[in-house]
Amino acid sequence: MSMTPGPADRPDYLDGSGPAQRAPDNDNKKRLIAVGAIVAGGAVIAGGAWAATSFFATGAQPAEALPAATVAYVSVDLDPSGGQKIEAIKTLRKFPGFTDEVDLQADEDLRERLFEEVTSSGECKGLDYASDVEPWLGSRAAMAVVDLGEDEPTPVGVIQTTDGGQAEEGLATLIETCGGPAGEGEADESGSDVGGWVVEGDWIVLAETKDIAQQVVDAADGSTLAADSAFQEWTGEAGDDGFVSMYVGKGVTKYVEDLAGAGMLGMPGSMLAPAPDAMGSFDEECLENAAPADVEVCFESSSDDTTSEPTQEVPEELQQMINDFDGAAATVRFDDGAVEVEYAMSDYNQDMTRYMTSEEGVDMISALPEDTVAAFGFALEEGWAQAMLDYVKTLAPDESASIDDQLAQFEQETGLAFPEDVETLLGDGVTVSMGSGLDPDAVANGGPGEVPAGIRIKGDAQEIQAVLDKISAQAGPEAAELLQVTEGDGYAVLALQDDYRSALEGAGSLGDSATYSGVVEADEAQSVLFVNFNADDDWLVRLAGDMPEVSENLEPLAALGISGWVDDEVVHGLVKLTTD
Repeated sequence: MSMTPGPADRPDYLDGSGPAQRAPDNDNKKRLIAVGAIVAGGAVIAGGAWAATSFFATGAQPAEALPAATVAYVSVDLDPSGGQKIEAIKTLRKFPGFTDEVDLQADEDLRERLFEEVTSSGECKGLDYASDVEPWLGSRAAMAVVDLGEDEPTPVGVIQTTDGGQAEEGLATLIETCGGPAGEGEADESGSDVGGWVVEGDWIVLAETKDIAQQVVDAADGSTLAADSAFQEWTGEAGDDGFVSMYVGKGVTKYVEDLAGAGMLGMPGSMLAPAPDAMGSFDEECLENAAPADVEVCFESSSDDTTSEPTQEVPEELQQMINDFDGAAATVRFDDGAVEVEYAMSDYNQDMTRYMTSEEGVDMISALPEDTVAAFGFALEEGWAQAMLDYVKTLAPDESASIDDQLAQFEQETGLAFPEDVETLLGDGVTVSMGSGLDPDAVANGGPGEVPAGIRIKGDAQEIQAVLDKISAQAGPEAAELLQVTEGDGYAVLALQDDYRSALEGAGSLGDSATYSGVVEADEAQSVLFVNFNADDDWLVRLAGDMPEVSENLEPLAALGISGWVDDEVVHGLVKLTTD
């Protein structure tokens, strides 16, 4: 779930210090971008080539320099402990594309490599890493969004420093060398031309102005994010530390609620969005001719437009979801040749997730054939279809009667009964899978019947067939041939290929394979997506065989697993990708 407020992507709105602070002009914005990229690039390129080799080491973290009022946070470490760093580089060096473009060694200083990349364009000619940057630049950095009591949250950066005194001089040198006019930056108390910073202990806090940076430092005095109980709870739920850590606090709901009042988080075209005439006018000709950076100007209201943008009442169900959101966190890490993304968030929609707690679908995946190429399994508790319909109606209360009318017409035209027939089709658990033997040429010549794909349903085969017959009557005879159910090992089976149908009718042992258990959280999961890249003679590599540069980078992949579960009002997820 991404709850980071949109303003974090818009540096122009951040003048929290009042009219006396003028925003940077375009040239100085470019200089600020170059400076920020050098000292904080790793924090905003999470998952990029440089940050991708990083882990969190023990020790101080950027959360110690931020206030408890931080509503969103992303941190990265560019020089992790040796063992973790080696593991990451060993994994990444299996991919030719990585070694060709990056070719990192385990003993390299990732900060220096990032510096070289950022300055390669010549923006900072004459700047020397060893003398101007290395003496003061630390290993850890973060980007954060902080609630300073304004109408919009304030984005800031945090950089670790090994020497506060040299950091002041080093930042001034960066600004001057990277194109800033002489005297700007190091002597400008406001920092209004190129951004501002405050050095506090082992940390540099950066913001649009020095005044804003100081407000963040003052807010963190005695009440840090690192010491906040909610931060500790959610980052703990997300598991062991990795090279990137992310956190979203309950405080973000203050801003989400404002956006929701503007119409489904301000998204045009949604059910809850304001009508077009309520969203403000724009200049079509301007929009057609504007450069990407100037598009926003085309949406500005005319000087004589005195009307205010109306807000809509937030639907009760959406408001309840906003109120029930308590926080979320995620971490990205390498472990034994695999990359993992683990996340946890508060279960803010329990009216729906309570229908998703059965493990039946995951148990069914475990009983698929061992040579399964890919599978998805889940289960929904009885009553889920009506609950889903009720949920949609609460989000769009004005459309409730229309939804009922459309549903009644659908039932009359198809003979299907809602929700009974829909729940019958999905039974007590479902798997959708593909087996070995996929031959693109055979599929091209023979049609769908050559695809080794099928569905298993935990339910009464005759009742399921009765529902499918209603669908066949509408779809025609060709579809009817594909919608024939057979029964095997307690499941109703549908399959495109006869041989694969036979395989699904019997019992399998996928759950016992090391490949499956290596990527799936089988003891916890209530839904699972599994892909075995090594199955069927490296099927994905075969499919990309006529593209050597692609296939050679697919070859190291072993398996992918995505596990999801709800436990004690917390929604958990684990994405794991292993390599050979």
